[in-house]
Amino acid sequence: MVRTTKVKPMRVGRSTAKKVAVTKKSAVKVTVAEAIEKPKRVKKWNVTERDWNRYLKNKTAEGRRSLLNKYIPLVRNVATRLAMGFPRSVELTDLINTGAIGLIEAFKNYDPARGVKFETYAVPRIRGAILDELRALDWVPRSTRAKSREIDRAIVELENRLGRPPEKTELANFMQVTLQELNHSLDDVSSTHILSLDEVIYREDDNRQVPRIETIMDKKSHSILGDIEKGELRSFLVVAMDRLTDQEKLVIGLYYYEELTLKEIGEVMSISESRVSQIHTRAVQKLRGMVKEKFALTG
Repeated sequence: MVRTTKVKPMRVGRSTAKKVAVTKKSAVKVTVAEAIEKPKRVKKWNVTERDWNRYLKNKTAEGRRSLLNKYIPLVRNVATRLAMGFPRSVELTDLINTGAIGLIEAFKNYDPARGVKFETYAVPRIRGAILDELRALDWVPRSTRAKSREIDRAIVELENRLGRPPEKTELANFMQVTLQELNHSLDDVSSTHILSLDEVIYREDDNRQVPRIETIMDKKSHSILGDIEKGELRSFLVVAMDRLTDQEKLVIGLYYYEELTLKEIGEVMSISESRVSQIHTRAVQKLRGMVKEKFALTG
């Protein structure tokens, strides 16, 4: 006869459970801290010496294509680092495509007998291919770009010295150029900045995000609303003129409609020029006050 014994489950008190929970949290914190302090460096392009020996032995088109495909992540790495210092208008895909051309050229000219790793040899070529393509696409001359960098460096140094933005005369003296030459350089550099009409910006009136193209206004074009507002203002000014004195009406009429000078108006009215100026100022202030009162609700 076999005896069976029941094993009672072990009860865990609250204090024990808290200790276990704290221990687990501590273990997680230690693991995360170790991962941050000692990150594992993962090699993104897995090309071994055996792969190179196999290719150098046969040098087939398929082996060449296989090696180049394995080095594409290297191109992406170089292009991503360069893209961090470029404007948003430069697409990362275009940089990778251009860098791939540099990779092919590096692969074509690479000599393993020199004892240099292909990655060490290829990175400057990939980087150079990307920069050369960007310079070829840049419509701004190199001299203008160099001038822009020189002005920026001078402004930064003067701001550090003076604790404020430098004036043009101070900037010209620091760069050892005349004020006219500095203005010419600033005009030349200002034409190199390009803005995107599709870029989302904040409006000044309501702080709302809108595309830049919506904030551009053609001041020369006539708008129906603007014509209506001008017509309403003109009609009100006719009514407001009746509220002026006869002397004020005469000064306003001679000055704005007949286009006489204050001295000529004084001769017509047989008063001094200073007296004409006082009447004119008083009349304008009256009209301005009536316009503000009338259009206070609409602006």
